[in-house]
Amino acid sequence: MFRKNFIVCLIALLVLSSISCAQENGEWNPQRINKCVELLESGQPVYYGVGKGGYEEGLKAAKTWSDYLIYNMEHAPLDFTKLREFMKGLVDGGPTPSGHRTPAVIVSLPVLGLDENSFLAGAWMVQQALAQGVHGIHLARARDPEAVKRFVQCVRYPIHDQAIDIIGKGYRGWGSHKFAAWVWGIDEQEYLKKADVWPLNPEGELMLGVKLEDPLALANAEASISVPGICFAEHGPRDFGFYLGSLEGRADPPVPEGVQAAVDKVLELCKKYNVFFLDNVLPDNVKKRLDKGVMIGAGRREDAAEIGRQHTKRVMPWK
Repeated sequence: MFRKNFIVCLIALLVLSSISCAQENGEWNPQRINKCVELLESGQPVYYGVGKGGYEEGLKAAKTWSDYLIYNMEHAPLDFTKLREFMKGLVDGGPTPSGHRTPAVIVSLPVLGLDENSFLAGAWMVQQALAQGVHGIHLARARDPEAVKRFVQCVRYPIHDQAIDIIGKGYRGWGSHKFAAWVWGIDEQEYLKKADVWPLNPEGELMLGVKLEDPLALANAEASISVPGICFAEHGPRDFGFYLGSLEGRADPPVPEGVQAAVDKVLELCKKYNVFFLDNVLPDNVKKRLDKGVMIGAGRREDAAEIGRQHTKRVMPWK
């Protein structure tokens, strides 16, 4: 028995040693297409930066410090050609320091979750973004749980069956996978299998988030967050404060009283439904926020991410 335990301990030490060496040497063997899925699956928080522009910007962003890039087309021009070129640049400039083909890219769009019909009228934007090889979509103004269901539905291919009794069968179409499969570095049939919502589908590589950024969205937050296929949620502090009359656009403490109440409620619901909570983190509060339950660090601060990664003892290389 002693010999058996000794061998087990020795193997564990060798594994830990190899992980440590991999971190020091900047080597990692990625297990997932989506770097953020790989990290979150292992209990590690993720941090995001900004993606914008076309091919040249993609080349520059390929070695980013961030785990994912938010590509904003909600308030910036809706330009899928530029997004496509940006994704090409990421591939040509890669891989990332962790060995992933690209950082994850999550897109925000001007289609809003105000109600079911208005979302359906703009669902084509979600499908266009996915066809460029991105790894997720962040839905703004997620007021209506029925709109959130349609959001999940329009992302999925009809070959995936989890929770279709609630959200319906997906309707993403043939041909949308071809360029996206190249971006992901896999064959087309493999893309069709993996381009599904995680964690509802454990093999999926797409992350869907909702912004509950006004009092009506907050009132419906439990029904929206509990929709199968939602991966992460936030309270949209800048827009929430704007709705309450604040012109400052403040996302860092001290936030208006009503915004803080939204933080507390959304975090509580995320924990209840095993959804990842997104909030701003700063160098002086990142440890406290992570310990509180933040799993997606917004704020776009490399210095905060550095402190957070050390705090949670991340082993996947980031630089």
